[in-house]
Amino acid sequence: QLHLVESGGGLVQPGGSLRLSCASPGFTLDEHNIGWFRQAPGSEREGISCISRSGDVTTYADSVKGRFIISRDGAKVYLQMNSLKPEDTAVYYCAAPYFETPECFRESDYDFWGQGTQVTVSS
Repeated sequence: QLHLVESGGGLVQPGGSLRLSCASPGFTLDEHNIGWFRQAPGSEREGISCISRSGDVTTYADSVKGRFIISRDGAKVYLQMNSLKPEDTAVYYCAAPYFETPECFRESDYDFWGQGTQVTVSS
């Protein structure tokens, strides 16, 4: 059973960058599609990006397209976040389905979730 762990969050100034990682200690993630979601204070959780098992197919929400890049190696999935804005402030989660191909931004398609990592964009 996957136990997803996010890391790499923190405080960054507007315009800065962070790279988030998603891993499952003791497991590789290469058999799973992976999605990244975020939840800002007072807002619902939203899907922002996902990547296929092979890494060939990536999807981005309009709010992050052109600024965020999702990638993967065998063990981890990454979210490179560039040109960060205050509105990117949120708790970021990675998620995985068992083995199906999920609808990228549909939370109910995902079976495993990490605990989240806080990203704060502020001067």
